[in-house]
Amino acid sequence: MKSAKSTTANSKKSKGFTEEERGAIRDRVQELKADKEDGESLVLAKIAEMPEPDRTMGKRLHAIIKESVPALMPRLWYGMPAYSKDDKVVCFFQTAQKFKTRYATFGFSDKANLDEGNMWPAAFALKRLTAAEETRIAALVKKAVS
Repeated sequence: MKSAKSTTANSKKSKGFTEEERGAIRDRVQELKADKEDGESLVLAKIAEMPEPDRTMGKRLHAIIKESVPALMPRLWYGMPAYSKDDKVVCFFQTAQKFKTRYATFGFSDKANLDEGNMWPAAFALKRLTAAEETRIAALVKKAVS
């Protein structure tokens, strides 16, 4: 007879990665195997595959990032459009579809110089982009690579 403790522990065990997580891992493996192809064409192709409204936001984010910090190199990162400096991802765009969330995400890696005291935002939910958000994103991207 099993104790209640061991039965409870077994029922809480992780079932492993979700299908979305496994897809992101597969994407990352393909990215690592790929030769240093043109990152911008890969990013633009990935954005073109996105459903609306993420496709429009992805195109606009790409333009904002390229205009704000032309030195950032577009590339794919876990199947997401990302932008790197010295081969280190600084920021990325994750569609709402990626993990079936209700909003897209614009985020920064730990390589971004956004530190402010003991706590600062590292990702932002995006439902749509207005001029105000575009201005804020441009400023954040510039600060991230400063």
